[in-house]
Order: sequence, then structure tokens, then C-alpha cells
Amino acid sequence: MKIVERAWSAAARDALVAGGIHPVLARVYAGRSIRNTKDLEYDPALLHQPALLKGIEDAARLLADAIAAKKRLLIVADYDADGATACAVGLRALRTMMGNSGASVDYLVPDRFKLGYGLSPELVDLAARISPHGKPDLLITVDNGIASVEGVARAAALGIGTLITDHHLPGDALPAANCIVNPNQPGCAFPSKALAGVGVMFYVMLALRAELKKRNVLDRNVNLGALTDLVALGTIADVVPLDANNRNLVAQGLKRLRSGRGQPGIAALLRAAGRNPAEASSFDFGFIAGPRLNAAGRLADMSLGIECLIADDEARAMNCAQQLDRLNRDRKKIESNMLDQALSLLKNLSGKDQSSFFDPAWHEGVVGILAARLKDRLHRPVVCFARAADGGLLKGSGRSIEGLHLRDCLDLVSKRSPGLIVRFGGHAMAAGLTIAESGYARFAEAFERSLEEMLPAEARLLTVQTDGALEAAHRTLEVARLLEAQIWGQGFPQPLFCDTFAVESQRVVGERHLKLLLAKDGRRIEAMRFGSLQPLPAQVRAAYRLGVNDFNGMKTVQINVEHFE
Repeated sequence: MKIVERAWSAAARDALVAGGIHPVLARVYAGRSIRNTKDLEYDPALLHQPALLKGIEDAARLLADAIAAKKRLLIVADYDADGATACAVGLRALRTMMGNSGASVDYLVPDRFKLGYGLSPELVDLAARISPHGKPDLLITVDNGIASVEGVARAAALGIGTLITDHHLPGDALPAANCIVNPNQPGCAFPSKALAGVGVMFYVMLALRAELKKRNVLDRNVNLGALTDLVALGTIADVVPLDANNRNLVAQGLKRLRSGRGQPGIAALLRAAGRNPAEASSFDFGFIAGPRLNAAGRLADMSLGIECLIADDEARAMNCAQQLDRLNRDRKKIESNMLDQALSLLKNLSGKDQSSFFDPAWHEGVVGILAARLKDRLHRPVVCFARAADGGLLKGSGRSIEGLHLRDCLDLVSKRSPGLIVRFGGHAMAAGLTIAESGYARFAEAFERSLEEMLPAEARLLTVQTDGALEAAHRTLEVARLLEAQIWGQGFPQPLFCDTFAVESQRVVGERHLKLLLAKDGRRIEAMRFGSLQPLPAQVRAAYRLGVNDFNGMKTVQINVEHFE
């Protein structure tokens, strides 16, 4: 591991300070290619226009026609936070815009343990049988569908139309849907390819509102800005890159939630975890609300998460949130046991690299988190497998590091060994796949070989980029709160500073963490090292985040050590 200071422009920092930005924040922003205060203007009017999305006007007309014809619509959601928030955006917006038209919209989430991901033919058959208002006339996918060639064909055979809204990378063939809206489909000129699934659905709803207004059939004011906290949660939780457009979307959602006008379900998720929605941050979306929402999809049924997000009654929202909080605690216990098993396996490898892991007792819903934990520890792309509900199959979830496009790597394995991977899909940094259990050893070997070819040498060494040293005068609660209030996420990372400290004391707390007392320049500083019991040396060069410790209502500044040399 190597700790380095990221490059930044002094001219950009000075321009930001001249524009009224705090000097510490100005230097941090300069290291993230922010050149002036205009780059930090977050206003709905500055969002990319919906018309730039290929197919969005056709989608708006398709939905408007369906509403006018009193059709039955069914949203086919995904079982993660992005899919749940996208579904909630669609349900809330469509039900408001439908009014008393006679059209209806419901939702369906596939059982990940039986039907797997996406719009499969089996899910289409299920939708045709169990929809509350009868067989749907139009299926609307959110955060899935771009690879559902067979599912769309099955829907067409049953006389059901399909609108695909997705953000995943397409395969070699696109489904023959009535309409596709996806910034990553061929021929789409939308500037932000990083839009999350919930962002795509939000844009489709904006286009539908414009179409209904053009037809002069919208008999009410539809404030889609009221849904931006859902968009912000799904965007952060799905770990998509926070380009300017995504940061703008997140900013609108945070503003709404902090003002007390957010969705009752999101506020309840935060309160169930002891967080104050009025002080919500991007951290709360990514590490508090997101995991609790995802717990439903991992261990139970994401319908619970969606019901939480569409609840208007605060008591009902809190009841759902408390159930999700309990599920998240269960998820943490399962994950902890699985991680211990995987680390025990690593000890027996005698230094040999391993990127594929499988245990018959592992939980299918938690292998993605396990892969993320192992990826962080090993600094290697990792795929973890669990037995699927379907006999003889393994479901895998992978996480990657900078420098290796995981979906492309799986594509190479698939092409070299036809039939080895039953199905796969995903992004550069995360992907899912299904293989036969009998093919696990072959897959592990093929995946390792492809990694060796595709992973650049410079990516193999963990290089921790920091924002440099932080003056003692700026290691304050005021600066910590200022930093926490900003928008951080994938591609726009939370500030990470680096200094040399004397370690005066360290002790284990909560079984898995270290509480530290550090000293520098004659000052003592309380610090934490979360998730690691590795003792620090007496003198340490540490990469750390400046955080706020809230204990019994008393807020103090705290250093959280992430890495050390």
C-alpha cells in the first residue's frame, strides 16, 4: 500500500476561496477537478434536459396513451435500493398523474431466490396471473430489463406491452420492447452515462408530465421535485459515479429531506437508526438508509422496502422502517460469520492469490456484501458464490477495483468458455452471474486467468489518494460538520487527509474496532479505527477522515483512521 496526496490546482483552490468557499473545502474540491463556484451550483434548472435521453418522448407518449385508455400498468422492480426507489418514484408519480382517469398502476418484485434478477419469462407469467387488477397491459421495468430479451418476447406473446427503463450496460442484442430508455443504450446522446435506475425513471416521469400538459389533460399540479429525496437515496446507494448531474439530483433530495419535506419512509429509516433527518448527509443515504433498504431484498422481500418508501402515514412508515432495521441487524450477523469463514480460508492459501470464493452454507442475499469486504481487504476483484434455490446452480456476486471492468472480464470468460456462465450482467465495479455448481472450479481458474491478463500492473498496488495534511486549526467540529454536509460518493470521494501522529494509547471496543488516542503538535486527538484490530505502531502516518462523534447528544470532532503506514 502507498499513501499519496492527490494532485490539485492551486489556481482552482484560490478561485474557490475567492468565491467564498472555506479554504479546506476549496482545496478538497480542487482535487476533484472543480475549477470555480459555477461547478458547485446545484439547481433543478441546470439538470440535463429529459429530451436528450433516447426514446424518452416515445416513452412519455406510450404512458400517456395508456393512461388515456385506462390501461393496467405494472412496474417490475429490482430488489436493491436503486430498484426500490425507482419503483417508488414511478408509483407515486403515476398515481398522482393518473388521478381519476380509471388507469391503474401496481408493482411486482421478483423473488431473488426463485426467479432471480430482471424480467424473466417466468416473472412475466407470474405477473399475468397475480396482478391485483387483472393481467397488465403494460410492464414498466425499473433498474432492469435491458438484457431481458426472452422476458420481453414472452410478454409480447401474451399481448403485454413493455417499457424498459434501465441504466445497465446492454448486451449484444436489445429486447424488442415497445420502448427503451437507458442512457447507455446505443445511440443515446444523454451526457450523463452515470444516471442510476431511479434517475432514469425520474426523467421518464418528467417527460410524461410534459406530455400530459401538452395534451391539456393534467388536471392537477404535479410536483415531481417532491420525489428527489428518493432519487438521491437510490443514486447514492447504487454507488454510481457522482458526476455534476448526479450531484445536482442528490443536492435537491438532501435539501428536501433536511427541510422536513421528505418522504416519511426515508425519514423513518434514518430515525430508526438514531439519525436526524434534518441533518441528513450523503453518508446517511449510503451507509444508513441504503443498507436498511437493501436488507429487505437480501434476506426477505423488497416489497417491505417499497411499502416503506410509498407510505404516507408516518406510523406505518416507522413500522416498516423498524422491521427493515431488524433485518439489517440480522444481515450484519450473517455477513460477519461469512467473512470470518472466508478469512479463515485465506489463511490456508499460503500466499496464493484467490478471487473466487464459495461455501455451501453461505446466504445468497449476502454474497455481494461479502465480495465487497474481501475486495477491500485483498485489493483484488472478488466474486463470491452461494447455492441458488434452483438445484445445481450457484449465484455469484462480484466487486472490482479501479483498473478492471468486471462485466467485461466476465464477458471474456464467457466467450472463452461457452456455456460455463449461464447468465451475467452488471457494471465496471459490480456484476452478478449464475454458473453450474459443477463448473465452479473451472470458473475460478478461468476468472483468475482473465484477471491476470486484464488487470494492469499499476492497479495491483493499493494506492490511497489523500487530500494531504490538515492543519491543527482546521481539525475542528466546525470543519468536520462542514465537510459532512457536502455531497460525496463514487467518483467524488469524501475527503481523506494524511498526517503523522504519535499513538499514545489504543484499546479494543465493540469487539471489532480500536479506540485510539493520538498526539500531534502538542495536542491530543481522539480517533477510531473501525473494522480492524491490527495494532498501530508508536509512530504512524495515517490516512483519516474528519468525523463528528455524537454521543448522548454531545457532538465532538473525531478522527477515523482508514489506512496507515
